[in-house]
Amino acid sequence: MRIYVKVIPRASKNEVLKISDGEYKVKVTAPPVGGKANDMLLKILAKHFNVAKSSLQIIGGKSTRKKIIDLIGG
Repeated sequence: MRIYVKVIPRASKNEVLKISDGEYKVKVTAPPVGGKANDMLLKILAKHFNVAKSSLQIIGGKSTRKKIIDLIGG
């Protein structure tokens, strides 16, 4: 399954908001420095979808707020 995510770094809390089928807005408390926001994003999404973090892979937008993520086995 492929999902499209808009990430909001340095948010006051971690939160997943579903915009439409396959499209999400994710707020993360981590700053966008050294991959910390991406790492936090994958942890939050893994918990949200109840899968292992290793089942998620950022395939597009690693250095932007809009990301394409593949959920393997989902």
